[in-house]
Amino acid sequence: MGLKERIQEDMKAAMRARESVRLSAIRLLLAALKQKEVDERVVLDESAILGVIEKMIKQRRESIVQYEKAARNDLADVEKFEIGVLATYLPQQMAEDEIAAAVAAAVTESGAVGVKDMGKVMALLKSRLAGRADMGQVSARVKARLGA
Repeated sequence: MGLKERIQEDMKAAMRARESVRLSAIRLLLAALKQKEVDERVVLDESAILGVIEKMIKQRRESIVQYEKAARNDLADVEKFEIGVLATYLPQQMAEDEIAAAVAAAVTESGAVGVKDMGKVMALLKSRLAGRADMGQVSARVKARLGA
């Protein structure tokens, strides 16, 4: 079963179990996937679906920071729950040493020598690590490795 089918089955299961908050999060995800398909006139593959999920998680993390600054912990808790639901669709996250090895390999493979070559390295890593590592942290590692 593909990722999209799994999400749809989880939506049906949440409906049957009357888990309204979980159902809401899954519906938001399906709506975002459908919107991207309509906007780009394509059927999303697994990596594109993972990209949408990562983007939604990033948005929720940013919202949590804002809600906590405004002392709206009730809204922050909803966002945290949604991150938990969305994270179930991501593949197993890579360990720190695996990420470091991937960064080292990409730097060597691309022939990067300085920060100006960071784009080449990130392009390689984005396809390899999609959904398996926080790309913000990967970017920081690449920058440190290239001597920024």
